[in-house]
Amino acid sequence: MKKTLLILVVLVTIGYLVFSATYFRKVARDKLCETFEVVIEDSSRTRFVLAADIERVVKRYKLYPVGKPFGEINTLAIRDTILTNKLVESAEVYTTPGNGIVALIRQRQPVLRVISDKEGSFYVDQERRIMPVSSAFTVYVPLVTGAVTEAYARDQLYDFAMFLRRNSDWDAWIEQIDVRSNGDVVLIPRAGDFHVVMGSLDDYTTKLSKFVRFVDEGLNVVGWNRYSEINLKYDNQVVCTRK
Repeated sequence: MKKTLLILVVLVTIGYLVFSATYFRKVARDKLCETFEVVIEDSSRTRFVLAADIERVVKRYKLYPVGKPFGEINTLAIRDTILTNKLVESAEVYTTPGNGIVALIRQRQPVLRVISDKEGSFYVDQERRIMPVSSAFTVYVPLVTGAVTEAYARDQLYDFAMFLRRNSDWDAWIEQIDVRSNGDVVLIPRAGDFHVVMGSLDDYTTKLSKFVRFVDEGLNVVGWNRYSEINLKYDNQVVCTRK
């Protein structure tokens, strides 16, 4: 008798749990979404992506969740739609206990901006990928102009930009990097009315060290305004063009 009663209690308990889970799942699915919050990480430093941009694209694809039952909201579809924005690095979309949906956005981080005679304007991000410029925001990163291809920007120019990021003095001193049609890389400084010709970017640390020695032993003696161009591309010598 006791065994039968115990089995009956267990069956009733299991039935109740199954009923409760089904009932509350249905109730949750029938609840209406009340809020859609877009959280953009690191927005105080970089503002390539705006919350309004995300809301706009979600609405365009008829996925805006506010006012819809949770059972009809596809968070994966919302995430995939957000990722169509080429300025977005990653996105997480999830529900909250307060009857809302949150989209957590991480922006792509550029390390180099290019204005190319050949391929237009673009950024190179931390993963060496090409990313579009934004009309809403411009970030301070090394600027490269001239005869630049995407492949060259992702390769040697990326490496040089990362060197500048690690060496704040050089980063602050160099205003612009120009690539001539013959492939020569030219540094345009913030101080001084002259250009520094690197030639290729091969062994650029040695060339920059040679320039520092030339400054100490030459420019600081004869003056910074004597030359229009300082050429470092040749081994063991610095070739200067007088104004």
